[in-house]
Amino acid sequence: MDLEKQFGANNYHPIPAVLQKGKGVYVWDTEGKKYFDFLAAYSAVNQGHCHPRIVAALQKQSEELTLTSRAFYNDKLGPFMSFLSHYFGLEKVLPMNTGAEGVETAIKLCRKWGYEVKGINKNKSKIVVCENNFHGRTTTIISFSNDKDATENFGPFTEGFVKIPYSNVSALEKVVKDPEVVGFLVEPIQGEAGVYVPDDGYLKTCFELCKSNNVLFIADEIQTGLARTGKRLAIDYENIKPDILILGKALSGGVYPVSAVLADACIMDVIKPGQHGSTYGGNPIAARVSIEALKVIEEEKLSDHSYKMGAFLRSGLDNISKKNNILNFVRGKGLMNAMIINDTPQSDTAWNICLALKNKGLLAKPTHGNIIRLSPPLVITKPQLEEALNIISDVLKSF
Repeated sequence: MDLEKQFGANNYHPIPAVLQKGKGVYVWDTEGKKYFDFLAAYSAVNQGHCHPRIVAALQKQSEELTLTSRAFYNDKLGPFMSFLSHYFGLEKVLPMNTGAEGVETAIKLCRKWGYEVKGINKNKSKIVVCENNFHGRTTTIISFSNDKDATENFGPFTEGFVKIPYSNVSALEKVVKDPEVVGFLVEPIQGEAGVYVPDDGYLKTCFELCKSNNVLFIADEIQTGLARTGKRLAIDYENIKPDILILGKALSGGVYPVSAVLADACIMDVIKPGQHGSTYGGNPIAARVSIEALKVIEEEKLSDHSYKMGAFLRSGLDNISKKNNILNFVRGKGLMNAMIINDTPQSDTAWNICLALKNKGLLAKPTHGNIIRLSPPLVITKPQLEEALNIISDVLKSF
């Protein structure tokens, strides 16, 4: 911790636990203390820490070929693209490394489609986004954030974005009529904002509005996707096939940076050689690891398990809230959940609760002052959840 403080940029505020080892739903610190991980690296470790099949894929490929760049073909990228295309039902794949890169890729793709297919005037495109969104921290992405921490003294910002309230159909209905609007970028559940779940039918209606106005529906499933919410994708609850799908985090099971943007050929084919790319995007390790990570999700039936365990977790937390008014209420889907603490966003109560949870052997992290996210690896069992609920109950009693 001292070395990070001395030599690192002060751009994070971690819970003071120095982790050394992880397995399944557990992590251990340098003193050997064992913890439940209830953050799962912001849903990157859906398959559990150091899943043996995913680690084996990483190890095997790292001994054969690690990187060629896209200057040449490699024997793993084509099979990876084919696998993702069939898995998600979209025709084309553009591989990247991080979630933010995926969002930037989707923005460029949407704009280019707007000029070359929809036919709007050059440099006039608009993409609709939602207030309180979190899509990353690059300069373009923070240009449509309303989080002061993300934006203060980082301007000037990129133009071409229209912000509307989340889970508000009428707001979208008004703006998509503008012929210069080319896309609607949305999180199916707003994670960083505090696990805000939209009204039932919201996403489906938004999708239909986009279709009727020739606007691309862009689903940011970087955190909500890959079984986290109890479905393969969170948009599967409303039977939507997005025009552009952005994936990351659990696409590698947390062992390697992998992200991807998917779209049908009528959209993806606007990108030509030299117009977008990444040295590491689509490298052989990423390709092989990602295929194995997705196979684990399917073969271990993690979507169904997440759905059932999420319902059990929320039921347990609801029971705790009836006995202790420090827990205001709980919201979420699958194993993507949040406890709303009965204090102001400016208070340090949620942070202090997380420190107390850490002392009892459970790691979680607050967001926006009075909200604590609870998103363990999807391999967590019912007995493990019961043990975790007992820890949470005991800690909340002390507050």
